[in-house]
Amino acid sequence: MAQITAALVKDLRDRTGAGMMDAKKALVENDGDAEAAVDWLRAKGLSKAAKKAGRAAADGLVAALLSSDGKSGTLVELNAETDFVARNEKFQAALAGIAKTALETDGSLEAVQNAPAPQGDGTVNDMITGLVATIGENMTLRRVTKLTAEGGQVAAYVHSPEAENMGKIGVLVAVEGSDTDKLADAGRKVAMHVAATNPASATTEDLDPELVNRERQVLTDQARESGKPDNVIEKMIEGRLKKFYKEVVLVEQPFVMNPDQTVGEFLEEQGATLKGFVRFGLGEGVEKEEDDFAAEVASMTSGS
Repeated sequence: MAQITAALVKDLRDRTGAGMMDAKKALVENDGDAEAAVDWLRAKGLSKAAKKAGRAAADGLVAALLSSDGKSGTLVELNAETDFVARNEKFQAALAGIAKTALETDGSLEAVQNAPAPQGDGTVNDMITGLVATIGENMTLRRVTKLTAEGGQVAAYVHSPEAENMGKIGVLVAVEGSDTDKLADAGRKVAMHVAATNPASATTEDLDPELVNRERQVLTDQARESGKPDNVIEKMIEGRLKKFYKEVVLVEQPFVMNPDQTVGEFLEEQGATLKGFVRFGLGEGVEKEEDDFAAEVASMTSGS
């Protein structure tokens, strides 16, 4: 029996895109013969993953999961190429397993990728590679986050769920206060608000200074067009900045369930303090490639 070294396994993985455990098994089955192992993986459909990895994965699902005590929660975005695959039971089962794994880690993407797979052997990354080969579409574990509220509760909300705890938008909200039951309800309502409004920050102090400076400059340029004195312009800018904060800062926004009060006022009424929030919108920032069908047909028929 040939010795199966880590270097042999790595080389086979690089050549085929197969998962670590699949590459090792292929070498074992073929007594260390790399070429035979490649053919074995091809026959099993496990070497196709590398070719699919170049295709844009901008669809999929976001999963939200809370710990049993409600003290922490996680959001996971698993991308695929089409919404058809997002409705696949294997895809959804894998995402549910990854979300559970994320709760058991520090919530970083790297930690989850390298954690033991909830299904099968190897790591979460290996499991996804195997899923790519089985289902036939590129998939990417794009984002993972974990939110904790030791002195309170974390609430979760998934908008228009495709399956249990999975949809196109997922939100976590961490709140603290003395009444646990009230906290959970208040947190969920704020999470629904966040799903609808997509605020830039929790508080004014948390806003990106660059974003504020850019907005201030735009408002300044607009105000100077009025030709009014500098002291008047400054007051105009401050007034318009307050309006800007109401648009992008969570606690300053009019609460969607009662626009007569802000989110901050609603939380205060519930005896709750906002500790943080996270919102994942599926495919945010991912450029989905559009196939040029005419070019594809031309390339297929050229030279014939």
